[in-house]
Amino acid sequence: MRLLLLTHYYGPEFGAPQRRWSALIERFIAAGHRVTVAAPVPHYPAGRPTAEQRRHHRMGAVEKGLHGETVLRTAYLPHQADIASRTADHLVAALDAMRRLRRRFARPGTRPDVIVATAPAIPTLMVGRALSVLWGVPLVVEMRDAWPDLVTHVGPAGALTPEAVLARRSAPRRALSWAVAVAKERVHQQVTTWQSGARAVVTTTGRFADVLSERGVLDVQVVRNGTDLAMVTRQRDHASGDHRELRCLYLGNMGRSQGLGTVVRAAAALRREGVNVHVRMVGHGIAASALAALAQELDAPVEVIPRIPHREVGAQYAWADTVIVSLRDWEPFSWTVPSKLYEILATGRHITALLAGEAADVVRDAQAGDVLPPEDEEALIALWRELAADRSRAAVRASGRDWVAEHADDDVLARRYLEILRSVTQG
Repeated sequence: MRLLLLTHYYGPEFGAPQRRWSALIERFIAAGHRVTVAAPVPHYPAGRPTAEQRRHHRMGAVEKGLHGETVLRTAYLPHQADIASRTADHLVAALDAMRRLRRRFARPGTRPDVIVATAPAIPTLMVGRALSVLWGVPLVVEMRDAWPDLVTHVGPAGALTPEAVLARRSAPRRALSWAVAVAKERVHQQVTTWQSGARAVVTTTGRFADVLSERGVLDVQVVRNGTDLAMVTRQRDHASGDHRELRCLYLGNMGRSQGLGTVVRAAAALRREGVNVHVRMVGHGIAASALAALAQELDAPVEVIPRIPHREVGAQYAWADTVIVSLRDWEPFSWTVPSKLYEILATGRHITALLAGEAADVVRDAQAGDVLPPEDEEALIALWRELAADRSRAAVRASGRDWVAEHADDDVLARRYLEILRSVTQG
């Protein structure tokens, strides 16, 4: 098959979507398929390319990718962490991709057999739909997260409806807030329309697949995020007396979605009790500085470390006794499984899971740790108090790695994805 992938995030950037598609494309090409990727000049996560990326990647360039794929580099818009400038970046990249791809595949005999457009960059779905109609080529829409549901959700209260906004905001801001809420709702409706018009929709969780089916999307398939077992080292238990403190590790994004303030407050409470706990948070995100400030204010045994190269991640797992996976108590997160969870399962480390829904089910099914309600500070304090007193409860276990081998290994996922793409092209 000739495959065209439309994505806003691609290597040499490193992140969950980049890792997912690098792993899949490596296996697609090994199976004899040809892949073209349309993606912006690398500029994640800072919102602008590094000096090295500017030297090696230019707008409009056609590059040979790491696995032999063809990569067409599109425009980008330098942006900040706010959703408005990031959305503008998504739109600029999508419109430029549309222009360059129409030119590159002007002759019918050169066109792809199938287009895959992957969210959360919503304008990417728009381009996928337009090219699918223009060329008469089947479209597969991939919803990597519960998107745009997370944009329109504001926590336990539910969706940000115009009525809710008017009730909650002061009068001077009501008109603007109402307009924003209406715009979000229209985006939600438009994305559902694009999903319904695709030949297939791929999600990464079964629960979100069920949600889309209930909304009338007909052909919804599940291909989880995953990990490469060959690249993840199974950890070993620490020697007795190796360290006195309970070591709790968080690796990943530190944003609004993770609710990591709960972790900082729990660690501070345990220190006041005299429980010896050390929390290490490693990553980046808009909440990182606020978390560091909160830890200092509460005198919490928490260190916040900037993002590290992936080659150094193994040393962090080796340091830890338990690894934290946390999401806020928002309904769409019950349909979501953090992609990092699969790598953590493969290490065998005990997991402190502040999760609900499908992600919680995965941890339970894999017998990989303890599941607590999201944002439940008291439950977290109780768990870590018990783990500090009985370190054997945090022992390395093989069950998580075994679960990944059966359900979320990259080889398994690539075969499943190819089955979907073949059925779409043959249908």
